[in-house]
Amino acid sequence: MKLKNKKKFLLILLILCLTTGCTKTLTDSKNKPVKDDITGQNLTENILCKPTNKNIIKLYEKNKVKISKLPECDDFKINSGKYEGLWTSLLIKPLSFVLLKLGKLIGNYALSLIIISLIIRIIAYPFTKKTAMQSELMQKAQPELLRIQNKYKDKQDQESLTRQSQEMMSVYKKYNINPMSGCLFSMIQLPLFIAFFEAVQRTPAIFEGKFLGLQLGTTPIIGFSSSNLIVYLILVVIIGITTYFSFKLNAAGNTLDPSMAMMPVMMVVMIIIMSLFMPSALGIYWITTNLFTVIQNLLVKRSKIKYGKA
Repeated sequence: MKLKNKKKFLLILLILCLTTGCTKTLTDSKNKPVKDDITGQNLTENILCKPTNKNIIKLYEKNKVKISKLPECDDFKINSGKYEGLWTSLLIKPLSFVLLKLGKLIGNYALSLIIISLIIRIIAYPFTKKTAMQSELMQKAQPELLRIQNKYKDKQDQESLTRQSQEMMSVYKKYNINPMSGCLFSMIQLPLFIAFFEAVQRTPAIFEGKFLGLQLGTTPIIGFSSSNLIVYLILVVIIGITTYFSFKLNAAGNTLDPSMAMMPVMMVVMIIIMSLFMPSALGIYWITTNLFTVIQNLLVKRSKIKYGKA
């Protein structure tokens, strides 16, 4: 996929996300966020189905949200409610529907989220495997690329830059490296992340659910003030560890630029900070995808070793 096409695709996705069906925080008459008294979490105004907690229902009714017009979460369908745009119709509602049905079947919405996340990653495996393979091929080509880089280190004239580019392209061709290969799934990861966030925030049965002491709709920063502080702390630590290994394995072959060495650490710090303010359910999703990526990359490395010995 060419860079220009990639930028256009990302722009379209961004416009789609920003202009259709976003989560709205429920506010009172003074325009202040309405919080769940139990979890301390802000409530979502444009929920897709009815809450089950009576106290939460009263909060919605008090702030003029017409709960009676919403379907029960058990009865929610893809076409339930009014049309809210392509984003909600094509991603949020179908995702919420699948999470609800599977969650009801197995008795836990967090497990439902984990299973759906794994199914998506398995479907996308041919694309993500290409990305992992490119990283391994880059590592193999590293010595030759570094020699070319050092050869033209002090030459900035156009002719030298052209020759450097040609020689590097020759190495890429030799090792069958295509930097843009496997970029498709990377481009849709952000919309998928936002879609899971929307599905959790807008589906009461999910954000009211619990898993291993975690309230699925509660963020760790709020959870730290609860009696289950340790559980939320463990969640954030696991997010950090899995993110580090996920980025480190993916960046294994991208060491031509010395500044890239610190990239995994910087990304881990950024993700940890973000994880403090996202629902615990989304943290579970992030951990699941990270673990899948780590296992996938380890399998690719193992197959590379076996292939090399053959």
